[in-house]
Amino acid sequence: MESIERDIKENTSNQSLSSYEMGRDDVNVICTYGKISVWFGRQTPEVVVGRILISISRIDKSAVHEVEIVCPFEKITEYESHGYVLVSYAKCESGYRATFHIPFYNKKALFFFAEHIVRKLQQRDVKIDIYWNGDDSDITRLTEHLKEIDDWKVKNINYKDSSKEKQEK
Repeated sequence: MESIERDIKENTSNQSLSSYEMGRDDVNVICTYGKISVWFGRQTPEVVVGRILISISRIDKSAVHEVEIVCPFEKITEYESHGYVLVSYAKCESGYRATFHIPFYNKKALFFFAEHIVRKLQQRDVKIDIYWNGDDSDITRLTEHLKEIDDWKVKNINYKDSSKEKQEK
C-alpha cells in the first residue's frame, strides 16, 4: 500500500486523478470529481458504515445523497424531522413519491441514514452515490481517514489522460 500512496503523491503533482478506488472485501469506495460511489456488502459491520459516512462528512460538509421514497404523506414530515431535506413529492398509486437530500453536514440525518443502510444490509448489498465537491487533495484526505479501518487498501487509481486533454483544447 505504501508504494501506491507514494505513486499517488508523485503523480498528482503532474496529473489529475480520474478515479480512485479503495476499500476491503466487504466494502468498496470509488471517488471521482463530483461523486463517491460506495458499495456495502451484506457482511459490512455497522461501525464501518458509520466511519465511512462520517469520514466523508468531515472532508466535505456539502456532500449529499439523494433518495427517493414511496410512503404515506404523513411519513414525509417524519423523514424531515430526521434531517432529510425534501426536494420534491408527488402523489402516486401507493402513496407519495418523495425525493430527499441527505445532507452530510447534518449528523442527525447521517445517523438515520446509517441506520437505514444497516437495516438494508440484513437483506442485500447496498450501493449508494454521494455527490460532493471533492478534488485530488480531498480524495487524499479521505484516504487518510479511511485507511484507519482494518484491512483497508487502495485497489485502483486512474489518472486523467493529459494527451487527450491537450487534443481537446
